Amino acid sequence: MTRVIHTAQALVDVVVEVDALPRRGGNAVARSYERYAGGAVNILVAAARSGADAVLAGAVGEGPNGDLVRSALAAEGVVVSSPVVDGLDTGICVVMVEPSAERTFVTTQGAERRISAASLATSRPVAGDLVCVSGFSLVGRTRDPLLEWLDDLVDGVLVVLDPGAAFGDLAPSLQQHVLERTAVWTSNAEEAGQLTGCADPADSVAAVAERLAEGAVAVVRDGARGCHLRLDGRTESLPGYPQEAVDTNGAGDTHTGVLVAEVSRGTDWVTAARRANAAGAIKVTRRGPATAPTAPEIDAFLAARHP
Repeated sequence: MTRVIHTAQALVDVVVEVDALPRRGGNAVARSYERYAGGAVNILVAAARSGADAVLAGAVGEGPNGDLVRSALAAEGVVVSSPVVDGLDTGICVVMVEPSAERTFVTTQGAERRISAASLATSRPVAGDLVCVSGFSLVGRTRDPLLEWLDDLVDGVLVVLDPGAAFGDLAPSLQQHVLERTAVWTSNAEEAGQLTGCADPADSVAAVAERLAEGAVAVVRDGARGCHLRLDGRTESLPGYPQEAVDTNGAGDTHTGVLVAEVSRGTDWVTAARRANAAGAIKVTRRGPATAPTAPEIDAFLAARHP
């Protein structure tokens, strides 16, 4: 079994539930308040719960936020390979969740941005490992060390790009440099449309695949409707499992984590994507970002719908 290695930012999500976002200069009273380990933690927890050997190569600070990140990962058997960033704590992401389960973010930057090519190299990827990269790491001080490290990866390491909203705003030359190194693209429909100009997710997944190297795989999530998988020049549309959502924060991360975990264990792409759809459906019924289901929970969910 190969490993799932994540290079991106592990943060602490400070989550408040509000009836509505405040107007500019206004005020809103939160109905609840929680602190969770989030960011890259979401994908790694989802991957570990689906049986992957998971590693965080990104940086973690010292202090209460860094401690929360490390404890959440340790509880799932996820290894943090990089050394502690001395004298600086991990940053936070303030998440405002509305009754519709839509969420709005404000993010600080801390120790998670203090990576280097050397700190990433502590994960020691080998051929067959899946290395996850976030588009948010391609801006600011993380960009150059990440690119330096990616360009030196050994042959056979599979780079998994989760572009996020940041990728569409990058310079075209930087986009293309990363896309040429990408073996797996996984995004939501909006992010794929931002890159390709295609409004239809089924069209955008094919357009994304055309930007990738030969043999690469593209996955475009379409919310509760499921996802589209582009593989070997064909598009497979896999239906979702609509649920009454209470919290969509981390749903896309759960999908990605289960997808790469299944592939790391030798599962075929169609089955992996179907299980990822189920995992995302389960996750939106749970509060908190890193609340992915376990593999047996996914098994039971699918068995009830595909007896």
